[in-house]
Amino acid sequence: MFPTPFDRPVEESWDYGISVAEMTELAELAGTTCVAGAAGLGRRIERLNVMEVPDIAPWVRERELLLTTGYPLRGNPEALVDLVAALDERGAAGLVVKLGRYLESLPAAVLAEADRRAFPVLTLPDLGFDEVLTVVLSEVLDRQSVLLARSERLHHELLQRIVAGEGLAEVADHVSRLVRARILVTTADGRVLVETDRSSEVDVATAPDAFDDGLERDPTGRVRVEDLSYGFSDGGGRQRIVVPVVAGRHDHGRMVATATVHPLSRSDEHALQRAATVVALSITKQRELAAVESKYEGDFLRDVLAGTAGPRDEVVAHAGMLGWDFDRPMVVVVAQHDEPAPPYRPADGLQPPQDRFSAAWRSVVRTHDPGAAVVSLSDEVVAVVGLDPSRAGEVEGFVRPFVTRVSGDGGGGRRTFCTGLSRVFTDVDGLPAAYEQARSAVRVGRWLQGPGALAHFDSLGVHRLLSLVSDPDELTGFVRDTLGELAGDGAENEDLRTTLQALLDHNLNVAETARHLLFHYNTLRYRISKLERMIGPFTTDAHLRLNVAVALQALKLRTATGREPGAEQAHPRARDGGTPGEHHRSSR
Repeated sequence: MFPTPFDRPVEESWDYGISVAEMTELAELAGTTCVAGAAGLGRRIERLNVMEVPDIAPWVRERELLLTTGYPLRGNPEALVDLVAALDERGAAGLVVKLGRYLESLPAAVLAEADRRAFPVLTLPDLGFDEVLTVVLSEVLDRQSVLLARSERLHHELLQRIVAGEGLAEVADHVSRLVRARILVTTADGRVLVETDRSSEVDVATAPDAFDDGLERDPTGRVRVEDLSYGFSDGGGRQRIVVPVVAGRHDHGRMVATATVHPLSRSDEHALQRAATVVALSITKQRELAAVESKYEGDFLRDVLAGTAGPRDEVVAHAGMLGWDFDRPMVVVVAQHDEPAPPYRPADGLQPPQDRFSAAWRSVVRTHDPGAAVVSLSDEVVAVVGLDPSRAGEVEGFVRPFVTRVSGDGGGGRRTFCTGLSRVFTDVDGLPAAYEQARSAVRVGRWLQGPGALAHFDSLGVHRLLSLVSDPDELTGFVRDTLGELAGDGAENEDLRTTLQALLDHNLNVAETARHLLFHYNTLRYRISKLERMIGPFTTDAHLRLNVAVALQALKLRTATGREPGAEQAHPRARDGGTPGEHHRSSR
């Protein structure tokens, strides 16, 4: 049985086409000589053309080898100088001239220009152009068939690994070993999903920079994929190939191959493009599994928060089956975006915004604490993270690195969000109360600090007490009874409340308050008199002053949240279409 091109091994130096130097070494073309531009013998040949007209340059393509007898330029051989320049600017591979019939020799100016541009100019022995075309194109197509077969084999091997149940990490490692390069797979916004290790083949003493992939990252480790260009690049002494990981219209991210010891070539780009389709399949598979798991995890956590998940020991045992450690001191973290998500358009090829937000939190938190629970509940992400009770006073410092890593530098389409933290609780029975604490911290923290707030329940002060009042009508009545007509809407009432708050902030010091508000002293005295006619002698009655201060904060809280003071958001079970008391056995 005769060998086929597919039986040929792939050489390390192979790229698409052949180099000019390799062409001169073909046995059938023995005697072919490079007479100028030898520094450019590494140029690649992917196609050939025969010159029949003097103005051939506009029709020459990149990596094309041009053959000529000189006939079109026989009356003006010096025009070969301009031809060499034009071919070089078009990215041609070289010029082959058959001397003898129309040109006895090449002018010295032509040779000098070719040497200056490192543009190969070759002369042929007594061979017909048809022989040259047949030999060179056969070699080009032969090698291309081998490279395509290699890509097909890689694709097949990776598919077999997916069918065998291997995950993204194993697939990426196999790609890394086949192309002998470091492989990095990221999400569409640059979060690293998997990164292979090629350290075993690197001698740090001789290649100290081999571990640096040269990718620009933000302080949280997110790769700035928005700055990456697809395809092969060889800038800065570092070879890299970037290919998109897509499935249909869904953009799953990027796959980046970086050379360590062995060089990359453009031929590897095709292999990686085929591999990227399998990587997309692996990511899709993981996401589908994660979606099913997330549903059951969400149902179970909702039952726990509603107090309907069963006895304590049963809750802890079921959490353990999900990989969560609930038998330890913990803290609840709730994160909510500051603005509603834009309408989701599947045609954009991205995951829904809430899914991306949840995935980011899960990646960051589970990396630090594998036993943590991270679940998306409607418009928020809830994380239950282990924390030593001795660090109860350091909850904000403990969670802040998580927030920093999720938010990154704002790139990759990320939106601002607020984060609320509960007190540390030591038993899973305290989880429902801790969850409500964290949600209160989100709501009040957004009012106190603005977008991007990070608030701990114990730092809310009087606002913490206001958030615990379950009857909004009670607080509304308190505000109206205390402030009277001053609680009404309107620019004048709002201006007077600002003056009243400034007085309280400055301990009723009229002079300091006037300077702060840029009022004349007598103007402020007049306003104080008007305020006392509306709400009573707050300047002399300490109890009234306390009530006024609390009422002002309650009123601001209502204005900031768009709800009556003390009104809580719907319970997560109710927000998702159920009732707090129902128990979904499907989650057990």
